[in-house]
Amino acid sequence: MTHNELWTAIINVANWRHVSCSGLARMAGLDSTTFNKSKRFNKYGQPHWPSTYTLACVLDATGLTLAEFAKFLPHDKPNR
Repeated sequence: MTHNELWTAIINVANWRHVSCSGLARMAGLDSTTFNKSKRFNKYGQPHWPSTYTLACVLDATGLTLAEFAKFLPHDKPNR
């Protein structure tokens, strides 16, 4: 799983719940800016990965299991 794939899965979960990324964050009891594009990389351009706590909050709020969340990952894998 890549950084981009994980963020895409979070976006896909938000779309599935018919909310914005900010709405998903609020639903999960997180700051509404948690999933903003500006927070996906630090000021040096290094990827910022969501914490396991953040993912656990999203799973709890949406009722998804980790296996179900994985289904929201992009399916088209480029050759590596």
